[in-house]
Amino acid sequence: MDKYEILKKYFGYDAFRDAQETLIDHILAGQDTLGIMPTGAGKSLCYQIPALMLDGITLVISPLISLMKDQVGSLNQAGIHAAYLNSSLTTGQYFKALAFAREGRYPIIYVAPERLLTEEFLDFALNSRIAMVAVDEAHCVSQWGQDFRPSYLKITEFIGRLKKRPIVSAFTATATKEVRDDIIDILMLQDPMVMSTGFDRANLYFGVMSVRDRYGAVRSYLETHRGESGIIYCLTRKHVEDLCARLIKDGFPVTRYHAGLSDAERRKNQDDFIYDRSPLIVATSAFGMGIDKSNVRFVLHYGMPKNIESYYQEAGRAGRDGEPAECILYYSGQDVITNQLFIAHNQDNQELDAAARALVMERDRDRLRKMTFYCFTNECLRDYILKYFGEYGSNYCGNCSNCLTQFEETDVTEIARALIGCVESSRQRYGTTVIVDTVHGANTAKIQNYRMNENPHYGALKEVPVYRIRQVLNYLQIQEYLAVTTDEYAIVKLTAKSGDALKEGPIVMKLAKEAKRPPKEASKEGKNKRSQPGRESFTEKEDSLFEKLRTVRTELAKREKVPPYIVFSDRTLTHMCIVKPTTKEEMLNVSGVGEFKYNKYGESFLACVKEEMGVTVHG
Repeated sequence: MDKYEILKKYFGYDAFRDAQETLIDHILAGQDTLGIMPTGAGKSLCYQIPALMLDGITLVISPLISLMKDQVGSLNQAGIHAAYLNSSLTTGQYFKALAFAREGRYPIIYVAPERLLTEEFLDFALNSRIAMVAVDEAHCVSQWGQDFRPSYLKITEFIGRLKKRPIVSAFTATATKEVRDDIIDILMLQDPMVMSTGFDRANLYFGVMSVRDRYGAVRSYLETHRGESGIIYCLTRKHVEDLCARLIKDGFPVTRYHAGLSDAERRKNQDDFIYDRSPLIVATSAFGMGIDKSNVRFVLHYGMPKNIESYYQEAGRAGRDGEPAECILYYSGQDVITNQLFIAHNQDNQELDAAARALVMERDRDRLRKMTFYCFTNECLRDYILKYFGEYGSNYCGNCSNCLTQFEETDVTEIARALIGCVESSRQRYGTTVIVDTVHGANTAKIQNYRMNENPHYGALKEVPVYRIRQVLNYLQIQEYLAVTTDEYAIVKLTAKSGDALKEGPIVMKLAKEAKRPPKEASKEGKNKRSQPGRESFTEKEDSLFEKLRTVRTELAKREKVPPYIVFSDRTLTHMCIVKPTTKEEMLNVSGVGEFKYNKYGESFLACVKEEMGVTVHG
C-alpha cells in the first residue's frame, strides 16, 4: 500500500494536513527530520505512516506511560499491531512483548527512554532491524525546555550502539528557537529537514479574567457547559483538593489528579476522565502530557502557570479534534508569588552545577515575567503567544477576550511620569506595591517606615483608582519603560527608555471601553469564522442525531473497553451528522472512517442514522 491507501484504510482520512505529507516524504527518503507542529495537528501520523512502509521496526521514544498506552490503543483499534515497553508492564508481560517484537509482530513499538540502555532491550535492538527512531515530545531533550528529562540524553548513546544508524525523526509542539537548536545538536540529527507548521490553533478561544471570586466564576462557567468534557488546572495540590471537593458538593461529575495521590488512584481517576465516567478533572501540571482525549471542549486555569510554554501546552489539550474549544485563565496577583516560590525551591535541576542552576533560575523568572504580561496585555492574546514563539500576526484574531472587547486609546502620560519619577527619586529600591501606594498617597506603616511619604511624588495620583495605576504600571513594564528584577524581591528599575517617557509623549494605552462579553458568546463568534461547518450550524434534528450517535459510541466503547473517542472522535460524529450516510460508500466518505473501523463499527452507526432519518431498513 502507498501512503494514501494507508491514510484512508487505517485512519479514515482522504488527504494529509499541512506539512504531514512533506515530513512523511522526507522520512521515506531516508532523511532525518524535525517537525514542530501544534497540538492536534497530527504529528503522530508523520511517523506512524512511514513505520508501516519502512523495512524494519520503528521505535517511538515517548516520555509518559499514558501517552504510549493511548497511542498504542488507538493503533490497535485501527487494525495496526503495536506495543509499548515501560514500567507499567509486569516482568512477564515485558519479556512476552519483547519476544513478540523479535518475531516481527510489531512495526511500531513505543518505549520509555529509561529502557533504552537496559540489557534486555539492547539485546533485542542489536538483533533487530531498526528502521527509524522517532522521538516524541522532543523538547524534553533540552535543559532549556519546560519539560527537560535527563533520561532523554540516553537516546544518542542508544542510537550510537546500533549496528546501523536508523532514520531519526523528532517532533514537538512547543519549542523556541533555542530549544529547536538544542534538539538538533543533542540528538545529533544529520542534515535534518526542519518543518514548522506554525503554533497557531485557530479553533481555540483564549480568555483572561481577573475575578474576586474564582470559584464562583468557574462554577458559573461549568453550569453553562454541562455535558462537556474539560480540564481545570490548579497551581498546587491543595487547590486541587479544595476545588474538587467544592465542585463535587455542588453536583459536578469531577475527579482529581496530582502527584500526591497513589499510583492506583491516579490511574483510576485518569481512566475515569478518559472514558467520560468523570468528564471533568481538576489537576496540577502533573496531568496531561500524552493525553490524546480529542473531545476536551475547554481548559480552565485556576491560576497562572509559570511560563508561556506550560500554559500553551496545557491549554492545547482542548480541541484536539479541531472543533471549537475554549481556554480561559483566571488570574490573581497571588499567582506570581506562588510561582516565584516554586522557582526558588525548584528541585528539578540538582544535577546541574551552581552556576548553571542560577542561570536556569534567572531564565525561569524571566519566563514568569512574560507569562504575567500575558495576563496584563490589552493586545490580541493569540498574537502575544505566537510572538513568544517567534511568529508574527496581525494583532487581531477575532477569537480572544481582548479582540472581542471594545477598547479606547487613553492618554496615560501623567500617570506614567508620576510612576517613573517615583522610581527614580526613591533610587530604584522598592517593589511595585510600595511605588503604587506612594503615588496614591497611602498612609501605611510601610510607607512611613520607608519615609516614602516624603517622596516628591507622594499622593501625586491620589485621585486615580489603584487598579488604574496598576494597569499603567503593568503597561510600562510591557513597553519596557520600567523593569522589575527577576530575583525574589522584585524591585522596580528604570530602563534605557525611562527617560523618553519623562521627556517626550504622549504615552497612550488601550483601556477597556465596556465590560467584556461572556466567553461562550465570544466563542460562538469565533466558531462562525471557521470555514468547515460545525455543530453551531446544526438543525434541531441534527443535534438529536449527534446525541444518539454519541450514545451508540458509548455503548461500543464499553463493549470494546476503550475510551469513546478512540471509536470515533466528536469531529467524525459531527461530519456524520452533516453527510447523513445511509450506505457503506457514503459512510467511508466521512472524515475519520476507514475500512477497518467501518468493518468493526460502521453498521451500528449506519443503523442509527437510518433510524433517525426515517430510512426503511430491509432484511
